[in-house]
Amino acid sequence: MPKLILATRKSPLALAQSEMVAAHLRASLHVEAELLKMVTTGDRQAEWSLEQKGGKGLFTSELEQALLRGDADVAVHSTKDLPGEMPAGLAIAGYMPRENTRDVLVIRQGLATPAKIATGSPRRRMQIAKLFPGVEFTEIRGNVDTRLKKIAELHLADATILAAAGMKRLGIHSWPGLEFRPLEFTQMVPAVGQGAIAIQCRTADAAKFAAVFDAATARGLALERALQNALGGGCHTAFGAHVAGDGLHFFHEQTGLRRLPLAPGDLDQPGAAAARILRELGLK
Repeated sequence: MPKLILATRKSPLALAQSEMVAAHLRASLHVEAELLKMVTTGDRQAEWSLEQKGGKGLFTSELEQALLRGDADVAVHSTKDLPGEMPAGLAIAGYMPRENTRDVLVIRQGLATPAKIATGSPRRRMQIAKLFPGVEFTEIRGNVDTRLKKIAELHLADATILAAAGMKRLGIHSWPGLEFRPLEFTQMVPAVGQGAIAIQCRTADAAKFAAVFDAATARGLALERALQNALGGGCHTAFGAHVAGDGLHFFHEQTGLRRLPLAPGDLDQPGAAAARILRELGLK
């Protein structure tokens, strides 16, 4: 039986996601699947501010190099970690079906309004400040459980913001001393690709994975990533885009939060649609 090597980060969430992909590949392609667990620059530099360092590729480049060297056959990423531009020789093989895309306000129990929120994301910071004017911000890094402990036990801040998908994949539905408050798209536009697991491969291998992954997820993400690519958005930019049905939820530091209708052909021509949307918003 042929064997596929899957490059992955070592974080609990990355491993949970990679095990999902491995199980899917075993079932759909009748192969063995083995994880190659790697440490990325973003993992090593746990104290870095991703906003100040730019963030692009910090959690992906080592996995991509493993693909290019031939040490792995595919790499498994949280899609929101993937830069808009793909290194030469690599392609996205596909995506697993998208999970809940919402952000969740995780707040200490009994507090109606947080005075201090821990988040290193400009996207989250600018949007949540509209809900809680005057709130103070502080940085936070670490795995999901580390962040929850920093709020519940160490009282680093009154609240933080986490992706619903990551908590669900880790089996975290509650936490002692904390309340989970899901945020609507009208309150917080998600990051590009939030809730989706991306599988990356060498360009020459893309055809053999073409029918294996979720086509509906790929259609929506093509437009989100086209917008990201056109804007050059990284961890330092307050920007979010999320395709939901026939509409696009969009946030940018220059435009604020918007909901835009999508034309019937926009998902078939993501590059042209992204260019038109950004022109209409005055961003290009």
